[in-house]
Amino acid sequence: MGTALDGISIAQLLLIAAAAMVTSILGGVTGYGSGALMPLILVPIVGAEPVVPIIAISATITNVSRALAFRGAIDWRRVGLVAAAAILPSILGSWAYTLLSGRGALLVIGTMLIAMVGLRRVLAHRGFRCGDRGLVAGGVGWGLVVGATTGSGVILLSLLMAAGLHGAAVIATDATISVVIGLVRLAVFGFTGVATSKVVAIAVLIGVSTFPGAFLARWMIARLPIHVHTVMLDGVVLLGGAVMIANALRLPG
Repeated sequence: MGTALDGISIAQLLLIAAAAMVTSILGGVTGYGSGALMPLILVPIVGAEPVVPIIAISATITNVSRALAFRGAIDWRRVGLVAAAAILPSILGSWAYTLLSGRGALLVIGTMLIAMVGLRRVLAHRGFRCGDRGLVAGGVGWGLVVGATTGSGVILLSLLMAAGLHGAAVIATDATISVVIGLVRLAVFGFTGVATSKVVAIAVLIGVSTFPGAFLARWMIARLPIHVHTVMLDGVVLLGGAVMIANALRLPG
């Protein structure tokens, strides 16, 4: 670990670990946060290039702890549907995502997420739920995006909510699907040589630091009414979409 972390101070490692613990609590309650917030800490320390593989590897560890904490609420049927649909697209994601400019991709995804919250509420009011076919189609789209980005967990979160999942079931199912796809991404990064010793060391530090947060989040969710938790989840999706649009507008056209 000493040579793998050359150039990174003890203070920076402690900052990474502390940020990972805080974001794991947020992610455990809302299903989203770590992949979007950790790059803000990592980029100034390690640079932009290794951030995607670091987040991909650490998120797999984080989601294992989250899946264990909420294991009783996992919807295994929907895990199978989405994971099967997303595996191949996640492998192809790096190539497919480059077909859009960074600005265009952020605008499209951010706008879609914000619209999805309103659409989901209207359809839920009318008794409509996203069926298996919609879930599979959404899994393909999410797989393409998650293959090459961080912070795209909000897409899966909103997809599962549209399928009618609520409360701990959203968090548990999201985490389990993310473990499967995370292992696929880990294999790709390992094969291509992107997963260097430094990347793996920092990812393991982040992943281990998130374990307590997952179980604290379970305790918090158990005490939240379903309607309050649903509002929180909707708020996170809206925020994630708004952040994507804001970032897009900062980029050159």
